[in-house]
Amino acid sequence: MRFLTRSLMGLFLLALTLGLLALAGYTVKSAFDQRRAAKSRPQQAQERVFSANVVTVTVARLVPVLTAYGEVQSSRLLELRAAASGTIVELSQDFAEGAEVQAGQLLLRTDPAEATASRDSQRAALAEAEATLAEASRALAIAHDDLAAAEVQAQLRQQALERQQSIDSRGLGRAADTETAQLAASAAAQAVLNRRSTLSQAEASLDQARNALARQQIALSEAERKLADTELRAEFSGRLSGVTAVKGGLLATNEKLGELIDPAALEVSFRISTSQFSRLIDGTGALLPVEAEVALEVQGTELTARARLTRVGAAVGDGQTGRLLFAQLDAGAAGFRPGDFVTLRLEEPALDQVALVPAAALNAAGEVLVLAEGDRLERAQTEVLRRQGDSVVIRASALDGREIVAERTPLLGEGLKVRPLRPGDAQTETGAAELAPAVPELVALTPERRAKLIAYVEGNATMPAEAKARVLGQLGQDQVPATVIARLEQRMGG
Repeated sequence: MRFLTRSLMGLFLLALTLGLLALAGYTVKSAFDQRRAAKSRPQQAQERVFSANVVTVTVARLVPVLTAYGEVQSSRLLELRAAASGTIVELSQDFAEGAEVQAGQLLLRTDPAEATASRDSQRAALAEAEATLAEASRALAIAHDDLAAAEVQAQLRQQALERQQSIDSRGLGRAADTETAQLAASAAAQAVLNRRSTLSQAEASLDQARNALARQQIALSEAERKLADTELRAEFSGRLSGVTAVKGGLLATNEKLGELIDPAALEVSFRISTSQFSRLIDGTGALLPVEAEVALEVQGTELTARARLTRVGAAVGDGQTGRLLFAQLDAGAAGFRPGDFVTLRLEEPALDQVALVPAAALNAAGEVLVLAEGDRLERAQTEVLRRQGDSVVIRASALDGREIVAERTPLLGEGLKVRPLRPGDAQTETGAAELAPAVPELVALTPERRAKLIAYVEGNATMPAEAKARVLGQLGQDQVPATVIARLEQRMGG
C-alpha cells in the first residue's frame, strides 16, 4: 500500500516537472519568435506634440505706462536756526519731532533781558533826538524872525540915509547928520548879515538833529530786531523734523535747531534714461503735461496719489546718466513723507495700432511664433515699441486677431505642431503654464508581452532603483504609455 502511494506521488511529480519544462520551452520559443518579429517589423516614428500657451493679438490704441522709482522730498523746506545766542527760557509744547505747527506760532524764546535793555536805551536816545530836533526847529523859526526884523530895520535906515542925502543936495543938511545916517544904515546891513549867519547855523543844527534822529531810529530798529531774534516763530504751517532744542539749553548764533517741512508741498525726484525722457518732451524740448501715479508699499497695502511733471534737472551730474525729473504731488496726497522711496507710473502719449503681449513671447530679434493652420507654428517679425514689466508693446497690424505662443522655449520652433492652451482652458487654469510634452498615447498589453517587459526590467542591473520602480509601476497599469514600451523593446532588441 505504501509502495503504491509513493509510486503515484512520483508519477505526479514527474508529470508536473515535464509540464513545467514544456511551459518553459514554450515561453523561450515565444520570446525568440517575438524577437525575430520585432527585428523584421520596422519601427514607426511618432511626431512629438507639445502643449503651448497661446494668446490672441488684439490691435488697439494703448497708453504705455513708464515705471520709474524715486524719492519723496519737500519743495518747501526751512532750516530753523538760532538768530541770537542765549539761554532758552521758553519752549513750545509743539516744538517736537513730527509736531504740526501753524504759521506765526512761537516755537521758543531765549533770554530777552539784554535785548530788552538795549531797546529801552535806544528808545530814550530816540526821545532825546526828537527833543533836539524840536529845539532846532524852534531856533530856526526864531532865526527867520530875527532876519526879517533886521531886514526891516536895515530898510528903514536906508530910507533915512536917502532922506538925509536929499536934504544935503538942497544945501540944508549938515555933514554930521549925513555921516550918522550912513553909519546907522551900515550897522543895519551888518545886522542883517549876522542874522543870516545865525539862520544858517540854525538850519545846520536842524539838519544835524534830523540826522541824529534818523540814526537813533535805525539804532532802535536794530535793537527791536535783536529783541525779535530772541523769539523763533514758524514762517509757514508745517511739520517739525530733526528737533534738538531743550528748555534751559544754551544756544550759539546760527545753531541749527531743526527743520520745518510743508507737507502740502511734496514732490518726487526720479531718474529715467535719455530715450525714455525723449518720449516725455515735445518738439521744442518742453515737458509734456504728463500725469503720474505715485505708489508707496506699506505692509502689504499700497498708498497712491496723483502727481504732475513740473521740471527737469539742469545738469546730468558727475557719474550720472539719463535725466533727473521732478513730479509735484497733488495737495490731497496723504500718508507720504519726505524720504519715502516710491514707484511712479507715468502715462506716455497714446500709441495707435499696437498690441500688448507677454515679453516671453518674443525672442531677441523681436520675432513671435504664430499659430497657423493645423496647429503648426510659423515665425513672424514684429516691432517692439515699449517694454513695461512682463509685457511689451508691439506694432504688428498683420497679426491682429491671430494667436501667438505666449511663452517661448527652446523646444518650440517654426514648423512644429503644438496643442494650444488658451486662457480659460481647464489645464491652463490648473497650472499648466509651462510648456510640456503632450500626453503620450496609452497601449493595452497582452499578458505575455507584459510579462516579457517586466522580466527585462527586473533583470536589468544597470537601471537605477528609482527608475526601475517607476517603470514597473507603469507596466502594472492596464494601459502603458507607448513611448515606454517602444523604449524598452528597443533596448531588448539591441
